[in-house]
Amino acid sequence: MQAVYHKGGITTQQEVQAFLNPSRHDFHDPFLMPDMEIAVNRILQAIQAQEKVVIYGDYDADGITSITVLKKFLSERGLEVGHYIPNRLDEGYGLNKSAIDYIKSQEYTLMITVDCGISGIDEIEYAMSLGIEVIVTDHHEPGEEIPKCLAVVDAKRKDNTYPFNQLAGVGVVFKLIQAISIRLGLDDKEYLKYLDIVCVGTISDIVPLINENRVIAKLGLKLIAVTKNIGLKELLETIGYRQIDSTAISFGIAPRINACGRMGKEKEALELFLTNNKEEAKEITKRLNEYNIERQEKEKRIFNEAVEEIENGEKQNSCIILGKENWHHGVIGIVSSKVTEIYFKPSILICFEGEEGKGSGRSVPGFDLHDALMKCSNYVEKFGGHSMAIGITIKRENFENFKKEFEEYAKNSNVSDIIPIIKIDRQIDLKQINMQIVEDLKLLEPFGEGNKIPLFLIKGLKIQAIRTLSEGKHLKLKLGQDSYIIDSIGFNLGSYAEKFLIGDKVDVVGSLEINSFNGNDQIQMNLKDIRKSLD
Repeated sequence: MQAVYHKGGITTQQEVQAFLNPSRHDFHDPFLMPDMEIAVNRILQAIQAQEKVVIYGDYDADGITSITVLKKFLSERGLEVGHYIPNRLDEGYGLNKSAIDYIKSQEYTLMITVDCGISGIDEIEYAMSLGIEVIVTDHHEPGEEIPKCLAVVDAKRKDNTYPFNQLAGVGVVFKLIQAISIRLGLDDKEYLKYLDIVCVGTISDIVPLINENRVIAKLGLKLIAVTKNIGLKELLETIGYRQIDSTAISFGIAPRINACGRMGKEKEALELFLTNNKEEAKEITKRLNEYNIERQEKEKRIFNEAVEEIENGEKQNSCIILGKENWHHGVIGIVSSKVTEIYFKPSILICFEGEEGKGSGRSVPGFDLHDALMKCSNYVEKFGGHSMAIGITIKRENFENFKKEFEEYAKNSNVSDIIPIIKIDRQIDLKQINMQIVEDLKLLEPFGEGNKIPLFLIKGLKIQAIRTLSEGKHLKLKLGQDSYIIDSIGFNLGSYAEKFLIGDKVDVVGSLEINSFNGNDQIQMNLKDIRKSLD
């Protein structure tokens, strides 16, 4: 693994203040977004005429929170709207014509998509032909053409002039309700009060926590701490995190919401955020936790089967493409992420049911998976996503040809030459570290994509104690320099124990944290890599 020094782009005092203490004044003008004016005018017309409006959203945390925010906001404006979430297992991602037929049968005249729609060219054309007007709000990459409908609000459009194009789907919805609020002359609190739910969707979708996303996350986490959303409050009480920060959302809240969609129970997550009944919220939360346990069990089985296939031959390929019966396509995206993380190769995992295969893929930095699929689409039924993650549908009979074509493309793209890089923020001496510095680092939170936890390089430390934890999985070290000592933990670095001995001098890279145990607070280094000292 290669280490390089990483420097942020914040240089002026004003930028520092905006980063450390973002405020509601740091949001951009929502009307700079493509087609926002058209979308707002049409929705206000629907409110005035009390039209039948339906929100069509994705089944993941971003989609669920998007529907929640828009539905609640429009309800408070006097418009009760319907919603439609496709079942992941039966319908898959995005719009489909059967769903459009159902929406038509319910006599809806306006459909607003959230966190989806940009790739639904044919489906939207079909909806419009049935007399259903469509507004698309999305944050995914468009193809060569965009849907022909009333409005397409997506800052990734090629003609976009909006200053930030990395919002989550729920972030785009937030901009929509901000725009409606401005047009209606409402108090800022009428849209800002939804930042708790917007924050959950934003952090869950792993978008870069910079610019407006940082404002959403920073302000939203404060609101989550005192949330009035009964469902979110109940869920927070069950996840077992003492501190509600970006980590609690990413690893506590998001998996439970996403587990609903993965298990085909997508409506329950939405009901949790919409309910005003505490007992109902408790019951739904209990089921969400059960779905998450079931998801973990299925994920573990598929992962073990995938690793067995990889080690038996697939490991030598430039990318890892696997297809198998009895894999639950609701969880193979997570398995694909783990496979890519371990082998540092793009991976696509397909679940076959009959003659059709549905799957997910994940990539490594430097290899655009979405672009690769656009160039290798001869054997693909459909796909969608972005550079680092995709969803795909493929016929069983085309799988081997697709695999061959994609492997050839990856090989010609020299994907094997891409190596994992650790970006170091600063080299420090052990004697510089104290409790106050570690506490001050918390000012940089929330951490996430685009704003990673600061990593430090410390050279020339002597190993004073070394052992493994959890049956050899993790590494535990006591490191010293002169009279200074620091405890270190290396998760999933247990194999390093065979490479080092007590007395060895090492260079380490990791983050600084406070480990609280039995009432005692102690500085600890969370290791990302370790090597024999070069000095």
